Amino acid sequence: MPNKNLMNVESHILEMQRLHPSASGDFTSLLGDIAFAAKIIAREVTRAGLVDILGSTGASNVQGETVQKLDDYANAVMLKVVGRRGQVCLMASEELADPVRVDIREGSGKYVVVFDPLDGSSNIDANVSIGTIFSIYRRRSRLAAIGDADLLQPGRDLVAAGYVVYGSSTMFVNTTGHGVHGYTLDPGIGEFLLSHENIKIPFAAGIYSVNEGNEPRWSPAVREIVRRLKYGRQESGGMSARYIGSLVADFHRDLLYGGVFLYPPTDRAPEGKLRLLYEAAPLALIAEHAGGYASDGRGPILDLVPREVHQRTPLYVGSRETVMWIEKMLGDPTFGDPAFGAGD
Repeated sequence: MPNKNLMNVESHILEMQRLHPSASGDFTSLLGDIAFAAKIIAREVTRAGLVDILGSTGASNVQGETVQKLDDYANAVMLKVVGRRGQVCLMASEELADPVRVDIREGSGKYVVVFDPLDGSSNIDANVSIGTIFSIYRRRSRLAAIGDADLLQPGRDLVAAGYVVYGSSTMFVNTTGHGVHGYTLDPGIGEFLLSHENIKIPFAAGIYSVNEGNEPRWSPAVREIVRRLKYGRQESGGMSARYIGSLVADFHRDLLYGGVFLYPPTDRAPEGKLRLLYEAAPLALIAEHAGGYASDGRGPILDLVPREVHQRTPLYVGSRETVMWIEKMLGDPTFGDPAFGAGD
């Protein structure tokens, strides 16, 4: 029997385009470009142990992290494939120090694309799930004056965001403001087929994901929050701990099952470690459109206006009730103090 749903990602995007009768098709074709790039990257990820693409290049990126060969490859694919029809005027990659101005020629150049080409790349050699994260903004400036203002936009201004997780199957998840939808790559026909329509994250988390190896470097409030997630808040029982160490994979699991992902600040990284533009903002948009929430510990991630393209931020994202509780506790100056009571 054939799959009950044979709608591919391009057909589904075109169907949603009907909500915008005046659409030019540029946005739809741009999402198609990203899906095509994901297929190319997925092909190399699945062949990684068979060809000379494992290991590092010996170089470091702008973040000071070791560049893996697959990082380099995925970055090159995104730059070459995305915006082929001139829909994009500017691209920024987590792997590059500076944004890339795109030669528009005959296209409209209406959009700005920001991406992390291969998140979790330190896990590549261990065959752990990794992913690509992307987001799309509308250009603010006139074409002749494209610059930082077109990149340094808050997450609220995103027109789309998504990620691809390369694991036991390859899955493309995105939102364009009309729900969160997931498409699974059928390798037999080379198409992303709609498999998870209108994903909704459970309101309360049953799973928490955090690198507890950083516990000695957390604030007392963060340590107390994780302790309560682990052992229980008032009458509720404790949560299960699940931590892969690959942001896309951890977020994807929490999105489907109900969970919270935490990457709090530490004494070594007081501004946090994750990148606002490349990681936090796109995942925050997906979480909110799935009924969840994302915070930097003080307020919504989507309200943060970036000061520079590689800005870092703390991140608490996932099930809405749990993330809002975390934000509330972090806003209480007495929480985490030994004299503070055991209640919420």
